[in-house]
Amino acid sequence: MAMNVQSGEEEGPELNTTINTTPLVDVMLVLLIIFLVTIPVIVKVVPVNLPNARNIPTQTKPENIVIAVTHDENVYINNQLVDQATLKEDLRDALVRGIAHHMIPEVHIRGDKDVRFEAIGRVVLACQQVGIPKVGFLTEPRNEAS
Repeated sequence: MAMNVQSGEEEGPELNTTINTTPLVDVMLVLLIIFLVTIPVIVKVVPVNLPNARNIPTQTKPENIVIAVTHDENVYINNQLVDQATLKEDLRDALVRGIAHHMIPEVHIRGDKDVRFEAIGRVVLACQQVGIPKVGFLTEPRNEAS
């Protein structure tokens, strides 16, 4: 076992008097992570009363297709009763005619309020399969008194 004994007259290596900042940085990073995790929990949503939705009147253009779905799930294109296969054919024909005239038709669906969503979904699916990009729903204006 060796021991280094220095006399008082000789100047040896100086003591390291600088602060080791590594533990300080580690603690600060942990605190930053804690704050980042807890701040979203503290922030609350601002309560806002949203305005009532109002219908904007649509202008029916000649190239638009109006499809009505009754409460017993009958589908009508421009007031003519059609089945699912005829629906796709009529939509495809209307799309081809519209593209030929440089006007892509829109489909406006008038669904009865008591019809099942599945019947409306079949019409939307037929429009999607044919390739009609714009489908809208026609509704009655909401009565503010009720």
